[in-house]
Amino acid sequence: MKEFFDYTIWGNRVSDYLWVIGCIVFILALNRIISKYIAIVLSRLFRRAWRTFDGERFSALIIHPLGTFLVVTASIVAAYRLSFPEELNFTLYKYTLQQVLLALMTIVQVATFIWLLLRLIDFIAAVLEDRARRSNDQSDNQLVVFFRDFLKVIVGLVGVMMIMHFAFGYHIGNLLTGLSIVGAAIALALRESLENLIASFVIFFDKPFTTGDFVRVQNVAGNVERIGLRSTRVRTTDKSYVTVPNKQMVDSILDNVSLRSQIRGESNVFISLQTPLEKIDAFVAALHKYLDGVPEVQAHQVLFNDIRVHAFVIFIEYFTPNIDGALFASIRQQLNFFTLRTATEMGIRLADGKADPPA
Repeated sequence: MKEFFDYTIWGNRVSDYLWVIGCIVFILALNRIISKYIAIVLSRLFRRAWRTFDGERFSALIIHPLGTFLVVTASIVAAYRLSFPEELNFTLYKYTLQQVLLALMTIVQVATFIWLLLRLIDFIAAVLEDRARRSNDQSDNQLVVFFRDFLKVIVGLVGVMMIMHFAFGYHIGNLLTGLSIVGAAIALALRESLENLIASFVIFFDKPFTTGDFVRVQNVAGNVERIGLRSTRVRTTDKSYVTVPNKQMVDSILDNVSLRSQIRGESNVFISLQTPLEKIDAFVAALHKYLDGVPEVQAHQVLFNDIRVHAFVIFIEYFTPNIDGALFASIRQQLNFFTLRTATEMGIRLADGKADPPA
């Protein structure tokens, strides 16, 4: 039996192969249990400083990437016990097979580590989103989404640099110097994208609008559904989904309808020049009384506003709180119905746009 274990294949003893295979099988069989145990230990540590820490959500997010990272790392460490067979170490495009396999293992290890970090960012963002939903300030929600995406981009770039350094042997200093030169050229080519990125920071810190606000900018009007790194998504009144570059949202004149203190409504009633003054006075008084009885109307005025060639003009103006658009439209409609009904009951004829003949 000892001779079998000491038997050499491709420069390694059978016992070494069995040891490596055993380690890999062991970590494959127990990686779920090990990663779950590590997640529980981390949850307990975090819960001491963070009373509302959600251990179940934390475990659900990191167990799978953590287990994969453990399997990959343990396999790489175990494989270092073996000597690479010289018989298989042929050259591929100036690189030996050993270098290629080592680079691939390093890429997989770094990728699983970055995956784990991205899951941690998702967990922190989810917790902050839950807190933001409990507050009245909707800007907290969009800040969480924005910085979650921003941090993911940064972590992804760091992961790429780690792969370039550890897998391909590039010096990070030289790499950053080269990237700075290339970055300057890319910045010139992607100037508009960078302007949109900077505009996104302006939106989040200056807060001209937040997610859920109804805005009007240029020819677009609708509710803001998402604010991204490059653009803002708006659901228009006809239910289309419009993407507006952040630079336009910042540089253009933007009307945040959701932040107005009141909604103003107005209308003009043109009545016949043959209408007696007493009926005009009674008509104005009736409109005043009606608007006084509408609970949503905070202030109003009804004026005998003008005398024109073809009609007398009654001007109606009223203000409501920042209520739902459908409710405001209903108030306007009911006012129009009352205006026409009252004019008919009083025998007041509305002008037809032409001058009335003399009596």
